[in-house]
Amino acid sequence: MDYTTQTFRHRMPAQLRFSDVDRFGHVNNSVYFSLFDMCKTRYFHDVVGTDIFDRMAPVVVHIEANFISPVFFPDEIVIDTSIVKMGNKSFTLLQRALNERTDEVKCYCETVMVMMDTATNQSVEIDEEFRTKVSNHEGLTLS
Repeated sequence: MDYTTQTFRHRMPAQLRFSDVDRFGHVNNSVYFSLFDMCKTRYFHDVVGTDIFDRMAPVVVHIEANFISPVFFPDEIVIDTSIVKMGNKSFTLLQRALNERTDEVKCYCETVMVMMDTATNQSVEIDEEFRTKVSNHEGLTLS
């Protein structure tokens, strides 16, 4: 996935804490996953709402991050999020962390998620309402 050509329509500030910094003076790599998780949760809330998750839940099955350059406290970071691919039961999120002042990409992350039925704990086809809301938000038909 090419994060440099992707259009992102969802942006959220990600506040860094002093405890996010490791002994080398930069934000520890593991912290990025917490920031990405927080921002994808907000993406779902803003784009599809929360009631849809009463019957199904997206579960991470694969996550991969590429660290471009370090983030130092107190850099101001924003996270862009986009769903870039949608299959029958799974979809792919692309996220990137940027320095808000310089627009420099610090890290990008690709996450594959599977939709699970919350009652049976089995994978299910993606709900049409979810698919439609995401497609409308992203401005394209996802497949």
